[in-house]
Amino acid sequence: MARVHFIFLAVILLLLPQTSFSQYRGGGYSELYDSETVTAFKEHVSHLASASMEGRKAGSEGEKEAASYVYDKLKEYGVEMLCLPGGDEFGISRDGSDTLVSRNVTGFVQGYDKDLRSRYIVVGARLDNLGTNTMTVDGRQVEQIYYGANGNASGLAMMMELAKKVATNSILFRRSVIFIAFGASSETYAGAWYFLNRAFSDAGSIDAMINLDMLGTGSLGFYAYTASNQDMNTILASISDDLQPVLPEVVTNEIYPSDNRAFYAKEIASVHFTTGRYPEHNTPKDTWTILDFDMMEMELEYIYNFTEALANTGLQLSFRPSQVPARGPAYDDVVPYYDCDQRPMFLNSTDPRQFLERWVYQYLKYPQKAVEEGIQGRVMVDFIIDKEGNVTDVKVVRSVDPLLDDEAVRVVSASPKWRPGRVNGAKVRTSMTIPVEFILEKKSGGSRFGINGRPLRRNN
Repeated sequence: MARVHFIFLAVILLLLPQTSFSQYRGGGYSELYDSETVTAFKEHVSHLASASMEGRKAGSEGEKEAASYVYDKLKEYGVEMLCLPGGDEFGISRDGSDTLVSRNVTGFVQGYDKDLRSRYIVVGARLDNLGTNTMTVDGRQVEQIYYGANGNASGLAMMMELAKKVATNSILFRRSVIFIAFGASSETYAGAWYFLNRAFSDAGSIDAMINLDMLGTGSLGFYAYTASNQDMNTILASISDDLQPVLPEVVTNEIYPSDNRAFYAKEIASVHFTTGRYPEHNTPKDTWTILDFDMMEMELEYIYNFTEALANTGLQLSFRPSQVPARGPAYDDVVPYYDCDQRPMFLNSTDPRQFLERWVYQYLKYPQKAVEEGIQGRVMVDFIIDKEGNVTDVKVVRSVDPLLDDEAVRVVSASPKWRPGRVNGAKVRTSMTIPVEFILEKKSGGSRFGINGRPLRRNN
């Protein structure tokens, strides 16, 4: 009897219209093993790429409904909203005859640093997609929906879950972070232009922009495009020293044009995270079924770590190389660590983690006063390995507290010799940036301590 029921159910499923599977329905046994983040991703994409949204065409009711959904989620996640529930509306004149009305959804998480919280990092994602298309098949009209699950419900889902993590950990962010869903992106990035030129009066205080567009097909690749901006590449390289669930490939050619272009026009340093083009791009087949939600969760963890590093950096972020503050004669002819043909080696390893584990964390002493006051955090230390392998010019590029900064500099400065880096076979002076973590945990009884006088270290 059970077999008969199963066959009957299978027949019914085969007879159902194919469009009924064009959006995520939920309810499978595999979902019992989904993480909280994957479950949230599926919920977001299910709603944003549903048939009721009709492809979220710029100016449509579907785009408006999507904007309301993003607003509600950001507010639920603790983001302070900067617009009305329906979004910040703007109009686009077309052919002088009609006006397309679209909207941005904007909120922010305030940074904790009194000197930097009036500086901003913008995280943006495209809100709209292509909408619908009516075509004639066998003499009858058939409407196609461009669901846009990967383009760009995936980026919107990533932006919302990133906002949740930043809001939860706001005490860790020095700069303020603005989250924005850009309306009418397909109309020459109109939402991004409107935000920068009309809606946000403090655009001159934006230090950098992170663009999230098409992030659901990570099995095909995960990329970061910075337009070869030196400062953004430096931060990307610095967090690669930590254990990350996934690392993007930094590319020099733009994979897909998106809203970051409006920020380039304003000469704001930007990075575009994407998993790139895919076979279903701009077709009705762009549904939830093509998305790799588990890979999206790993991308989220990386992008969160990058956002934290960007919001906390001590670098004066610049758009043009000529604007980069001079580092002084000590940095003349210095090659970045990742640009060496043969990278510097510590104890026969080119992995910076070897230096951290075998030297820094072996000899680091947690300052007692810092333990008593519960001071902890990640100090970013920059230094040069000269042609003889000596560590020189050690300095802090991202500070936590003078107590921790001084100890990090002390230990790095006392490093034994390295094997110097080489370019074209010749020894070169090499610059490196490493994260030195000071982490405390609560001891039974309420006091705080570091194990064996050294900081605890995270593995993720």
